[in-house]
Amino acid sequence: MDLNLEGSKIIVSAGGSGIGLAIVQGFLAEGAKVATCDISPELVSQLRQNYPRVYCKEVDVADAQAVQKFTQSAIGQLGGLDCLVNNAGIAGPTSPIEEIQQTDWERCLSVCLSSQYFFTKAAVSSLRKSKNSSIVNISSAAGKCGFAFRTPYSTAKWGVIGLTKSLAIELGPDQIRVNAILPGLVSGERQQLVLTAKAEKRGVSFEEIEQEAFSYTSIKSYVTPQDIANQVLYLAAEKGKLISGQAISVDGDTRMLA
Repeated sequence: MDLNLEGSKIIVSAGGSGIGLAIVQGFLAEGAKVATCDISPELVSQLRQNYPRVYCKEVDVADAQAVQKFTQSAIGQLGGLDCLVNNAGIAGPTSPIEEIQQTDWERCLSVCLSSQYFFTKAAVSSLRKSKNSSIVNISSAAGKCGFAFRTPYSTAKWGVIGLTKSLAIELGPDQIRVNAILPGLVSGERQQLVLTAKAEKRGVSFEEIEQEAFSYTSIKSYVTPQDIANQVLYLAAEKGKLISGQAISVDGDTRMLA
């Protein structure tokens, strides 16, 4: 399917690996102009080496001033903005609520939720000038299901849904559509670490935890970063021009998280 995204101007937060990198690669393959950031200097270096056309900076997305500075410089480099993809996130602690440190709680919410506010605030005036304007926020299946021992993460991802639906109403008159994507069990290092930490907390094997996780899904396979990127690209294209205010699950029909 031709998505007609050639020349589109895109910002993707945390594009150095995983879902973010797949999204960056997807837009580049469509001929879009892309700017991204990452907190890892090594990943930023790799991005610059592998994708010299991408404008890329090292940014801590929990720092509002750093996000503002990057966003404005990226928009200048791109020559405008058509789509903002709020992808940045961290797993946060895997612990009972009474063992979660305040600093870990605050860091998780800052990266997973507040960063989306920072980026949107910095980008919205430029998005209003686009003829095909959209924001795509990455939430999680944890944004629709409770998630024991992952309270900060789940709280942040529920917040992303509220942010998305509120912005869709607020920005609709400006023809800016706003949607959220809710990935399920995504293949990759982060998911492996989360399941491993949970297995250790419960004193069971990784295989048992993995099997339990898939017992709550209809399609028993990991979601790939490319699966998420495909959905992001469609929402950014004019073919998705009437999709807004939606929390779209890409999770194999996940009914529960454990």
